[in-house]
This record gives sequence, structure tokens and C-alpha cells, in this order.
Amino acid sequence: MKLISSLLLLVTISTPVAANENSSAPVVANENSSTPIAANENEQAEPWLERLANSLQTLNFSTSFVVVKNNQAEPYHWFHGVDQSGNELEILSLLNGPRRDVLRKDNIVSYIEPELPPYSVSSQQITGPIPAVLREGVTTLAQTYDFISVGRSRVLGRPAQLIRIVSKDVYRYGHWLWLDQKTGMLLKLALANRTGQLLEQIQFTHLDITTDLGDSLLQLQQTTLPKVIEIPAGYQEQVLQWQVKWLPEGFKRLNANRHRISTTKRPVEFMLFNDGLVDVSVYVNPSEDNQRATDYVMDGATVVLNQVINGFEVSVVGKIPAKTAKAIADSVTLNAKLAP
Repeated sequence: MKLISSLLLLVTISTPVAANENSSAPVVANENSSTPIAANENEQAEPWLERLANSLQTLNFSTSFVVVKNNQAEPYHWFHGVDQSGNELEILSLLNGPRRDVLRKDNIVSYIEPELPPYSVSSQQITGPIPAVLREGVTTLAQTYDFISVGRSRVLGRPAQLIRIVSKDVYRYGHWLWLDQKTGMLLKLALANRTGQLLEQIQFTHLDITTDLGDSLLQLQQTTLPKVIEIPAGYQEQVLQWQVKWLPEGFKRLNANRHRISTTKRPVEFMLFNDGLVDVSVYVNPSEDNQRATDYVMDGATVVLNQVINGFEVSVVGKIPAKTAKAIADSVTLNAKLAP
């Protein structure tokens, strides 16, 4: 654990972005600097997205970015590199509030969170604001999204190409990506509704690409990560009492389990769905109320919707429109296979 503490100290010292809660205003991107110039008619979006995936897997970089939503900014520092053996190293740190860090050494990901002992899981990717599919290639999204090359602009002082990932239906948001023309690296990302209103943005505030691993990643190489948690066989594929009968096309179930809510200790059934780009979580648990009107809150592009019907509460969380979340919640029914 001393090695982990030393690594986290090094991450903090090497971070050039101020983590002041009141410094959010200057980091909101000036949209005039991102206004696209007309794209070449023959310019295709897919090759740009392939360059992005390659950059996120192979480049040695140190970058800072802020997630801008609800007139607030959450600053992060992100390191990535590849060692001489071809293993990926990665660090993602949230700079405001309680310390939260994610460390990755190839296929082992460790989470350092407040009030919890550090733990590791087997995974090829970290969980964070940047959608994991961007580093894997987006061909799997072609059934439900269109890829459009819009034009060129300037972001972070660099020439950039604007690519839009547009939903083919009304049930999800679009993603706008500004990519560095020289390296294909991500410089800015925004989620927008169908009218073009930006709901949430990720704005990079600095980007350093190097030939060698930075000090933080060299330290990570020497760090012993916590033991990997063994997930019992079948834990994520449990047969539940409740099921979701409707989801937008392309969503697949990744997880289904029963557990207890950490704050209330009440049992809950949990289902996680993903369309390749967006996660949607569904929770079902008994409620003290028999009926309660549907309510929801928006956190940037993320909706949290709750409703109680016949003594059971259904909650839907994800970066989807509120109407989509409502339709998903309304489709939750008892599993017919378990009916007496």
C-alpha cells in the first residue's frame, strides 16, 4: 500500500490543472473556437474513429480534462502509456472532492476510493467519463448510430476534425467528437440532443504526447496492485424476479444480480444494459409506498428516474432522454418464468 500512496502523491504533484471548485468558469469551451469549417465531401468519419481507437491504445500521453455539466466542472488527470513489453499502463484521477483514482496495468484495474479498501478487477478498460468503445473501434455501433464527418475547427490550439455519432432513433443522444488532426487523439467530446443542444461536455485543457513513459507511469510499473476480486460464477447472470420488456434497439444485458443497497441495506435487483456506447442501469426493490408519481432529475446528460407502482420502486439511470427512461421503467414486469 505504501507504493500506491507514493504513486498517488506523484500524480497530484504532476497535475498542472488547479483543482479549485471556483475555477470552473474559465474551462468551459468557447464554442467559437470549435465552429466547424465545411468538410471535404469525400471525408469519411470511420477512418477518423479508427485513428482515435489506435491513439487511445498506443500513444504515451498525459492529459487533463474537465467534465462540464450544470454549470459546474469536474477536473480529471489522465495518463496512458505502453511499456517495452507492450502492456498498457493507465491512471485516471478525479482532482476535486474525495480522492478517487483508477489504476490499470494491462488487464488488471484497481480502484482507490474513499472509505473503501483498494480493490482490483480483471478488465481491459477503466471506468470513467470517456466511453470505452472509443478505444475499441465503433463498428459495433453501426446498427444504431450514423457516423458523420462535419468539418474542421480549432480546439486546444490544435487543428481538429469534428465527427458526430448520431442516433438513428429518438431514444438516445448524439456524441460529438473533436479529434486532433495530427494524432487522431480526442480533444473534446459533447453529448447533444436531437435539436443540437449540448447537455454535457468533456473539454481537454492540456495534452502532452511523448515517446517515453512519464514518471507517474514508471511508478505504476513498480506498484503492487491489490488482489483481484474473484466474482462467483453466475453472479452476473442471475435469474431475477423482475425483467425489462423494452429497450431501444441495440441494448444488451451485461449484468443481472441481487444485492443490498449500501445505505439502507434493503435488497434490490439490478440489471445493467449497454448499446456499445451508453450504459443504462435498472434497479427494482420493495417500497414503503404503494404508489408514487414518477419523478426524475437530470445531471448533465444523465437521467435518474424513479417511480413506485404496486409497492415496488423502479429506478432507471443512464445518459438517455427522460422519455426513454420512462418507457424502460414502464416495461418492467414480473418474470413470467418464475410465476406460480
